[in-house]
Amino acid sequence: MTQVTHAVKGDSERPSLTVRTAVKVPIALPDASEASPTVYSFRGLPSDLPVDKEPLAVVFGEPGPLPLVRLHSECLTGDVFGSLRCDCGPQLAESLTMFAAQGGILLYLRQEGRGIGLYNKLDAYVLQDAGIDTFEANRKLNLPDDARDYGIAAAVLSALGYDEIRLVTNNPDKQRQLSEHGIKVLESVPTGCHANPFNDYYLRTKVDFAGHRIAFGSEAAS
Repeated sequence: MTQVTHAVKGDSERPSLTVRTAVKVPIALPDASEASPTVYSFRGLPSDLPVDKEPLAVVFGEPGPLPLVRLHSECLTGDVFGSLRCDCGPQLAESLTMFAAQGGILLYLRQEGRGIGLYNKLDAYVLQDAGIDTFEANRKLNLPDDARDYGIAAAVLSALGYDEIRLVTNNPDKQRQLSEHGIKVLESVPTGCHANPFNDYYLRTKVDFAGHRIAFGSEAAS
């Protein structure tokens, strides 16, 4: 497996956050039912963090002492427009449905395009259309394969009173970074495989180059 490059992260000082606002927000779920999670904002964010990068915590029901948690990086194309080039939209829908039924915490992190930003992500799509994979495309743009930093996610969990969680993810880097920032991941719960003809190569590249745990087709049944 080729070594995936990252931006410098995981060793920065974790901010100390407190809750700023907690408000019920009724939402329509993917199955057309409704839920009313509590949405949290926070004080103590880094002073240089742009307002369009402010994280949110969306808490469903009573998560309990060992909550299910999903760290979801913002994906405008997938989350809002339903892009089939990634699995972000279906993963978000899956988590919302799961947490509405079982309780849980969705951390919505403003890290578009694995942290490289929306415009750079679209530039990378153009390169991918020329036949290279998602990681090579980033490198062609002189960008890291994955620029996301989950220190702020750890700070959000601490502000909510949690230092032990069950993490809903296929990405081992999320678990590693949370552990480095003092959050114990006692269980890793995989998401489903949301493959389609447009994102199959992208998903398999994440497995091959970044160690994501995605079970395709017959692999899931074995």
